[in-house]
Amino acid sequence: MIVDAHTHRPDARDAVIAVDPRQWHPLPGLCYAVGYHPWSDLTTLTSDDWSLLERLAAHPQVVAIGETGMDRTRGGDLAVQRAALARHLRVAHDHGLPVVIHAVRTSRDVLDCRQGERLCDVPLIIHGMRGNPNVARALLDAGCVLSYGPRFNAATVAATPLDRLLLETDDDCGTSIAAVATAVAAVLHLPADQLLRHASENAMRIFARAPLG
Repeated sequence: MIVDAHTHRPDARDAVIAVDPRQWHPLPGLCYAVGYHPWSDLTTLTSDDWSLLERLAAHPQVVAIGETGMDRTRGGDLAVQRAALARHLRVAHDHGLPVVIHAVRTSRDVLDCRQGERLCDVPLIIHGMRGNPNVARALLDAGCVLSYGPRFNAATVAATPLDRLLLETDDDCGTSIAAVATAVAAVLHLPADQLLRHASENAMRIFARAPLG
């Protein structure tokens, strides 16, 4: 079962743990997303690093690629970020995996990259969604799933269909997924346990390689 769709806690259970492939040391029974973060120095990645990503994408504990994406406020040249995103998308396509996306003022760029690479069938999970409803609408129209963490735009949450919503803790080690669910559920006027159930069902559908236990 998956409840937390995106975390960096290395021992998190019922979660998808995002990790750099070069730092991947899997623990039994846990689920992972592997990818090169746009904040890292993407220009130093070698052919061996990309081959490593390819190999790990085939591992049964890897249920997604990422996090990857583009960021206008931090990170390197946008063209380099786009090229790295494209490579992640191709790996995800080849292995039938979704991609966990980090997008800061780059939602349109991310969608354009996917379309330009003719990989629109690759599912995108926009993690840590904080954008306004207009941004959310464009992402939803493109088939994306929106994942909400401790910080979010309430109007955007209210505009998100329940079957396209995930919950996450990201890198906030002081907040539980139950607390995130309580905050998001209050916006939707739902009991927190009901929202958690919806989010978990969505996660298990999206991260289809995840174990069902």
